Amino acid sequence: MRNEPITAAPVPMTWVGPISVSGNVMTGLQEVPLATYETPLWPSVGRGAKISTLTDKGIVATLVDERMARSVLFEADDATTALAAMQVLNSQRDRLQEVVSTASRFAKLIDIHHQIVGNLLFVRFELSTGDASGHNMVTLASDRLMDHILATVPGLRYGSISGNYCSDKKATAVNGILGRGKNVVTELLIPREVVARRLHASPEAIAELNVRKNLIGSITAGGLRTANAHYANMLLGFYLATGQDAANIVEGSQGITHAEVRGGDLYFSCTLPNLIVGTVGNGKDLPFVGENLARLGCADERPAGENARRLAVLCAATVLCGELSLMAAQTNPGELMAAHVNIERKGTR
Repeated sequence: MRNEPITAAPVPMTWVGPISVSGNVMTGLQEVPLATYETPLWPSVGRGAKISTLTDKGIVATLVDERMARSVLFEADDATTALAAMQVLNSQRDRLQEVVSTASRFAKLIDIHHQIVGNLLFVRFELSTGDASGHNMVTLASDRLMDHILATVPGLRYGSISGNYCSDKKATAVNGILGRGKNVVTELLIPREVVARRLHASPEAIAELNVRKNLIGSITAGGLRTANAHYANMLLGFYLATGQDAANIVEGSQGITHAEVRGGDLYFSCTLPNLIVGTVGNGKDLPFVGENLARLGCADERPAGENARRLAVLCAATVLCGELSLMAAQTNPGELMAAHVNIERKGTR
């Protein structure tokens, strides 16, 4: 690398909302920042945010689980040796946690999963990581674990610190099944008259489009544990504004939108099992990031992990707002393109 000066690439950013959120992490109204070149996203998310304030509970966000994973790769003498090694590791969870603690006081070993392919042993360590997204924390812990395992378990040799069974920044089934980052489910029950007046649609039309587009369309396209319209748009805007590793939108956008008619009203839900966000760590020392996190209420003095949980919930609620607005727009011919033309092209084609 040449000694080039570090500069900045400015991305337009604004705050939208407020969004009404309740659930097992937080309750209240909160505006959110979105940094994006796709400026129609701002009014679209804003429309969903407004809808949230017109309902009884707002967006109910439930943090289901949280963990960061790193999979390491060992070469074993043979499959029998690999299986014996895993039996040893599973019997020594307490000792492995002691090793993890030498890497970070915040890292806690939650679970271990493995796959044996021939004589190759893939071991996926899953850890809680406090307020950090945890990439570096779990990698350092895995480094220490590998040293310990190679020194104490016979028949294994180093393969790689990352064996792709993690799976980092790749669209895989394993992350959707086991989770990587924060697993958040958001739900919103919207009165029929609000759907008609604010979204210019009906609960039936949105529910039907969700089945045809997000479910059947995604299956037809070969989508991998994903059934949504555009989670990546909101994730990228939120990640860039809050100092996250933007490449994590690859697995982050693997999520499922669910919609159904309940008593004439619209039930709308977004499930995101791979939200990788943190409020401390690399990138969070940038002035604009610190200011944004503080305004989000995610830089307060709280027990370890609570700021990151709040950030994940607000991120997931933002995704629902944008997803709802786009789905409603696509029930009406021409509405989506008209919005882009009016906002991005100043009304000209």
